[in-house]
Amino acid sequence: MAGTPSCLESTCQDQAHEEPDTADGSASGRTAQTARAFVRDYMAFLLPRDLNSLWTIGAMLMAVLVLMLLSGLTLALTYTPDASLAFSSVETLERRVPFGWLLRSLHMTGATFFMAALYLHVFRGLWYGSYRAPRQGLWSVGTVLLILVMVTAFAGYVLPWGQMSYWGADVAGKAVGAIPLVGNTLEGVFLGGESPGTATLHRMFVLHFTLAFTIVGLVLLHVAILHRRGSTSPSGAAGQDRARMLPFHPYFTVKDGLGVVVLAILFTLVMCFWPGLVTEAANYRPANPLHTPADIEPEWYFLPFYGMLQAVPSKFFGLLVSGGAVAILLVVPWLDRGTAATFAAGRWGGLRWLPRVALGVLVCSCVLAGLAGRHHVQGVWLLLGRLATVGYYLYFLGFLPFYSRLVGREARS
Repeated sequence: MAGTPSCLESTCQDQAHEEPDTADGSASGRTAQTARAFVRDYMAFLLPRDLNSLWTIGAMLMAVLVLMLLSGLTLALTYTPDASLAFSSVETLERRVPFGWLLRSLHMTGATFFMAALYLHVFRGLWYGSYRAPRQGLWSVGTVLLILVMVTAFAGYVLPWGQMSYWGADVAGKAVGAIPLVGNTLEGVFLGGESPGTATLHRMFVLHFTLAFTIVGLVLLHVAILHRRGSTSPSGAAGQDRARMLPFHPYFTVKDGLGVVVLAILFTLVMCFWPGLVTEAANYRPANPLHTPADIEPEWYFLPFYGMLQAVPSKFFGLLVSGGAVAILLVVPWLDRGTAATFAAGRWGGLRWLPRVALGVLVCSCVLAGLAGRHHVQGVWLLLGRLATVGYYLYFLGFLPFYSRLVGREARS
C-alpha cells in the first residue's frame, strides 16, 4: 500500500512532463486547448435565471447571421457587378445553377428575418433598460451593429439591379446630394457618376461584402463585452444576484435551441408558402432608367425612416431627421441617466406603467411612420407621418430625460 501512492505520483509526474511538450511543440495542440477553455468558459457563463423568451433573440440572430454569410458567399461566386450583366447573372443563378433558387430564397428571407429579430432585440433593450450603467459600451456597439446592418442591407438591395434596386439607389443618391456644400461630391462618390450604373454596383458589392465580415467582428466584440459586463434581468438589479443565476449550459442552451427551431419553422413557412412577404414583384423586372415606377418604396424595415424623410418638406432636413432617428440610439445611455438600481427603488407614486406606455407610443410612431412612407406621405398620411416623427423623437428627447430625473429624485428622497 505504501508503494501505490509513489507509483501514481511518478506516473503523474511523467504525464506532467509530457503534456507541456505536446502543447508547446504543436500549434494545433495549443489551439485545441484554447478552444476547449473558451467553450468551457462560455458554457459556464452565469445568467439570471428569470430571462424570458426575448433573450433568445440573440441566438436567433447568430443563427441567421451564419446562414446569411454562407448563402451570401455562395451567391457571390456567380454574381457579376455590371449594369448590363447583373440582372441576368441573378436570373442565371436562379434558373440554371443547381439549387440557386434555394440559395437566393434563403438569403432574401434571411435578410427580412434578421432585420425583424434585430428590431426586436433593440426593443427588448429599451424595454428593460439594457443600455444603463455599466453596459453603455455594450449598447453602443450594438447600435453601431444596427447601423452597419442597415447599410449592408441597402447595398444588398441594390445588387439585383431590378427596377426597385435601380430607383432605390437613385433616390438614395439624391437624398445624399441634398447635403449643403458637399452634397454633389458625396453623391458622385456614392453613385460613381451622375446616375446609378456599373460604378454604383461595384461600390455596393464591395460595401456589402466588406461590411458582412465587419459585422462578424463586431458581433464577437458585442458578445465579449456582454461576458465582461453581464446580462440584464427582467427583474432588474435583484435578478442579477449571483445566488439567482444559472450557467449558460444546459439551462439556456436548451431555451436558445428551442427558439432557433421555432425560428427555422417560421422561416421555412415564409420562404416556401408566403414568399411575397419578402420579395417585390417590380424587382423581378430589369432596371430601366427611362421608366420610373409609380410606387418607389424601400423594403419594410426602411419604411419608418423613409416616411420621416418624406414628412419633412426640406430634403436636407428630412435626411437629418431620418438619419437622426437611428443615430439617436447611440446617445440613449446619456439621455436616460438612471441606473437599474435607481429604477428598482423608485416607484413614482406607483406609476411604473408609464415607461411601458411611452414605449408603446414609440412603437406606434414607428408603425405609423412606416405606413406613411408606404403611402408616400400624401393626404392624411402627411399629418400622420409628421405626428409619428414628433412622437418618435419625444420619447428619446423628452420622456427619457424627464422620467430618469424624476425617478432618481424619488429614490434619493
